[in-house]
Amino acid sequence: MRPIALMFAALTILAGAGQAHAQFFDSRGYQAEPPSFFGGGGASPIPRTTVNYPTNYAPGTIVVNTAERRLYLVLANGQALRYGIGVGRDGFRWGGVHRISAKKEWPSWTPPSQMLRRRPDLPRHMNGGIENPLGARAMYLGSTLYRIHGSNEPETIGQAVSSGCFRMTNDDVTDLYGRVSVGTTVVVKNN
Repeated sequence: MRPIALMFAALTILAGAGQAHAQFFDSRGYQAEPPSFFGGGGASPIPRTTVNYPTNYAPGTIVVNTAERRLYLVLANGQALRYGIGVGRDGFRWGGVHRISAKKEWPSWTPPSQMLRRRPDLPRHMNGGIENPLGARAMYLGSTLYRIHGSNEPETIGQAVSSGCFRMTNDDVTDLYGRVSVGTTVVVKNN
């Protein structure tokens, strides 16, 4: 498409049209992907899907399987919505049962003191937004320092890269955020 647009622009200039008119046909914008609303863009390398999931957990329960690097939202009739996640790297994985204690859209981030000791180069605080490592949404797990949150690095989904939080793409975390409420049970299996 670009060669045709460039040829058309050149003919327009030769025909005596003004420079501004020729710029209208610049095809550079047509070659790029549209910007993602959530920033960091990109589809998850592990697509969200509905799967068979026979379990005794009640519908609405979130089950995190760190070994699989998947998060399941239990549905009725033996099914679940499965999402790809990034999990804690070696030494930062954990297990247990908590409840979602808070939900935030475009959350701000203040690295905990333990993280700042390991990474003194980190900012002391970041307002919410596209560049924030918590992404578009965050669901806080009980009184822990851990969250299920978005990420502006979709390529990390399916990997063990975090300090114990569970990362999702911004699209997936926004989907999950809309399906659960404060008080939702979250079961973290660290197998």
